Amino acid sequence: MSAASNYLEDKLLDHTLRYSTAPYTAPSTIYVALFSDSGSGVAAALESNTTGTDATNKWGYYEINAGAYARQSVTFAAAGTTTTGTIETSGTVSFPVATADYQTAGSTGNVVTHIALMDASTGGNVLFYGALTTNKTVSSGDQFTVSTGNLSISLA
Repeated sequence: MSAASNYLEDKLLDHTLRYSTAPYTAPSTIYVALFSDSGSGVAAALESNTTGTDATNKWGYYEINAGAYARQSVTFAAAGTTTTGTIETSGTVSFPVATADYQTAGSTGNVVTHIALMDASTGGNVLFYGALTTNKTVSSGDQFTVSTGNLSISLA
C-alpha cells in the first residue's frame, strides 16, 4: 500500500511545514477497512476521501457493510524494521467470520479488492489505501485475515 489520500497528504504537509499554525493530531487507533469494486471507482473515491454511500464517487458506496463485517484496529512495528521507508503490521488482523456473503452499499459484490487505513471505526477519513495483491471472495462462513507483516505502507 503506497497511496495516501488527498486528506492525509494535506495534513502531513501542513504538519511538517506549518506545524505552528496547522498541527496534525494522529488518531489514537487506526482501522482497516475492506472495499469491493471491479473497476477503478473505489480508488478514485478513496483518493478523494469523499464520504457517503449514495454515489459511485463516495468510498462508502464500495465499503463492505454486510455479513458481520466491521473495521478492525491495527498496530504497526516501528518504521524501517525490515525495509527503510516502510512500516508493517505488528500483529494479525482478523475480521469477524462472515454471517452472510460480503456486500457493499452499492451492491458491488463480495470480492474484496481494496483495503484502506481509516482514522475511525465508522465514517472518518481515509489515510492510506491500495489494491490487494490477490482479490479475496468472502462468503458466509469465511474469515478475512491479514497476517502479521503482510500489510505494509511505504513512502519510499
